[in-house]
Amino acid sequence: MERQTPKPVHQLLPILALAGVALAAWAAWLGWDQEYDVHSDGSTTGPYEAWQVIGLVLTLLAPVYWAASRRYFVGAVLGTTAGLTVAAFYDWSDDSSGLFIIGVGMIMFGSLGVTAAVCAVTAAVKREGPSTVATQ
Repeated sequence: MERQTPKPVHQLLPILALAGVALAAWAAWLGWDQEYDVHSDGSTTGPYEAWQVIGLVLTLLAPVYWAASRRYFVGAVLGTTAGLTVAAFYDWSDDSSGLFIIGVGMIMFGSLGVTAAVCAVTAAVKREGPSTVATQ
């Protein structure tokens, strides 16, 4: 029996969908917070708090798992990476020093690695299947 390859549209839709989800998640969690916090000792932190970044990661975990569990590995990895990279570039591109591109690169390579790892773990767990229960 000959194995059929998916049509290009079926390969492109998960990539676009995950990119859109990643863009929306960035806007919801990080896009609204642009101010640095100045402390009484003169130090600054921000603009993002740890809970915002954790929320973004946990929000993206669900769609990446969903796509990977349906064997849309390329869509899960490339879509999420593209969405986060574009969002970071847009959000940080007003930096006059030009160093924002280093941060964008870190977002790109970090999200590429993490989503690939999540897909690998998901594939391994799905391959194992549910544990069998002895029937009586």
